[in-house]
Amino acid sequence: MKLTDYLKDKLFVYFIYGITGGFLLIFMRAARIPFQLAAVFATLLFLGAAGAEAYEFFRRRRYYDRLFYHIKTLDQKYLISEMTLEPDFFEGKLTQQVLQEANKSMCERIAAYRHESIDFQEFIELWVHELKLPVSSLQLTLYNQSSEVPPKAWEQLRRIDHYIDTVLYYARSQNSGKDYTFQTISLKKILIKAAVKMREDLNLHEIQLNMDSVDFSVTTDGKWLEFILGQLMANSIQFAANGRARKIRIFAENEENRVILHFWDNGIGIRESDLPYIFEKSFTGENGRIHAKSTGMGLYIVKNMCQKLGCTISARSKQGVFCEFTICFSKHDFYLV
Repeated sequence: MKLTDYLKDKLFVYFIYGITGGFLLIFMRAARIPFQLAAVFATLLFLGAAGAEAYEFFRRRRYYDRLFYHIKTLDQKYLISEMTLEPDFFEGKLTQQVLQEANKSMCERIAAYRHESIDFQEFIELWVHELKLPVSSLQLTLYNQSSEVPPKAWEQLRRIDHYIDTVLYYARSQNSGKDYTFQTISLKKILIKAAVKMREDLNLHEIQLNMDSVDFSVTTDGKWLEFILGQLMANSIQFAANGRARKIRIFAENEENRVILHFWDNGIGIRESDLPYIFEKSFTGENGRIHAKSTGMGLYIVKNMCQKLGCTISARSKQGVFCEFTICFSKHDFYLV
């Protein structure tokens, strides 16, 4: 709070003071009061008014400076009313009351939205559970007649099952702190489990999967990591290139403080200008326009899960040549209990 701003705001008030003081001096002269006495009276009146204004300015500045300091430094700015001390002037108390009422209203609205979000998540999980039952029944029915079912039908059914799992994992990833179990697990075992789930699609699209130097241990949640790797495999299958042998190569590096997992394929790749945005929600890029069924959600979910698991993921690519995702696992026992 600046003195110049305060004085400008009170300029009209000071003008009224000046007019009143002028009339008072005229009245005193008309009453034949000596000039020296009138000057002393005017000086005392001016000093008293200036002192009162200085007092009002400094106590207001103390409150508002503290208010602006907290609003700049707080990460959760809605807590401003809790961090600011009770002011000792009337306008400040009104401001404090307004802030508290606004904060109360916002907290009530957030609680309502949170309740709605929990209800919706529970509905989605129930819906996914109910939907998986007929899908499993259909898979069993087709399995008993496998000789009459074309491979493409099996592929589409597996895709439906994969998309259902994606919906479930996305719903849980938004509020899944209790669903994580961090353990020291074998990276190779998780990779094998993910590959076994995708083996029919890999065979159908004639994609060769190679795993080299992956026999390392990492601290993470095995179930969620398996889904991440399955999502990367599904992307490689969806964006496989035609006209050459299709390959996926997975290998790892064991460094002093981390394990780095590389997931490489020789698919259609990603345009360089799209690379900074591929982990953003609903971003499809050039490949999404070519493949109309792309939703832009897969890599967003992968990125979100990696952050919750305490690992990082990045990508590099050359369009038409290759695409490589790199996941880094830190070596620590912070998550272990």
